[in-house]
Amino acid sequence: MIFSLFLRRSALASAITATLVTGFAAPSLAADRELLNSSYDIARELFATVNPEFNTWWQEQHDESVEVKQSHGGSSKQARAIMQGLRADVVTYNQVTDVNVLAEQGLVAEDWQQQFPNNASPYYSTTAFLVREGNPKEIDSWDDLVEDDVEIVFPNPKTSGNGRYTYLAAWAYADQKFDGDQEKIREFMNRFLGNVKVFDTGGRGATTTFVERGIGDVLISFESEVNNISKEYGEDDYDVVVPPVSILAEFPVAVVEKVAERNDNAELARGYLEYLYTEEAQRLLAGFNYRVNDETVQKEFADQFPETELLRVEDVFGGWGQVMDTHFSSGGELDQLQRR
Repeated sequence: MIFSLFLRRSALASAITATLVTGFAAPSLAADRELLNSSYDIARELFATVNPEFNTWWQEQHDESVEVKQSHGGSSKQARAIMQGLRADVVTYNQVTDVNVLAEQGLVAEDWQQQFPNNASPYYSTTAFLVREGNPKEIDSWDDLVEDDVEIVFPNPKTSGNGRYTYLAAWAYADQKFDGDQEKIREFMNRFLGNVKVFDTGGRGATTTFVERGIGDVLISFESEVNNISKEYGEDDYDVVVPPVSILAEFPVAVVEKVAERNDNAELARGYLEYLYTEEAQRLLAGFNYRVNDETVQKEFADQFPETELLRVEDVFGGWGQVMDTHFSSGGELDQLQRR
């Protein structure tokens, strides 16, 4: 199993003394080229596995050694860091809006979603629940999360793409359940948010709160993340619940063209993202519990991913621009719900 290669996250985190870390598990000789990938908070172990495989692939293709370095954090914070001077060649985020912000600043191409397959999303996921052994609160769907005795943990939607997907998944479920009745949707969301015990700033913090601090009855995160946590910390201690209705969470990628060109990495940066679509990389991604579009890999991992109705942000909310204005702007729906 892929995860046998890694120490527990707590041990790994203590070894990382800065946001910027190399993609290798051990020191290496100086490479011919360096590439910096700016990514979301909970993708450290994923790219620690992907990067060495890419290095081998690139060496075979171009007879050139590469060292891929990583910068991790909430994807919105990572995008701001690039605008403030972080010289990342590529971004691999969990939120379309964070790439759009870079496109608006001229750092990423306006048509970035057309530059790679599947809307420039080489893998995708959805939101799922991690509950404690035996599922003592019998949490099976979003309805169970609004019961009076349930305590929820998930990242703050204001600071985390992960958290935004959770909020939107709950709203989309309520929209379907109540046939668009806004008053009933807001009542449901008020109860849902009222059960949140801790709003951490990012996915890694939410995991620490739930697993290591023992707070809450359910952690809501990406399906990939809750499965990874269960495997890492003990499958006998946790159960994973994929609700019958949830949200499609795309993981967008893009070349930060201005930076990549300045670093003389334009070809390398594009090659790195193209590698994520190869069957080899798709298999690695599926091994980390991400859903992929490669049909061969899909069949190999079919038993790993329960069927669920995945609602699209564009279909329910009209697109990410409208989502950000309506729900997450100052004074928007989220702020109003939290003031109730």
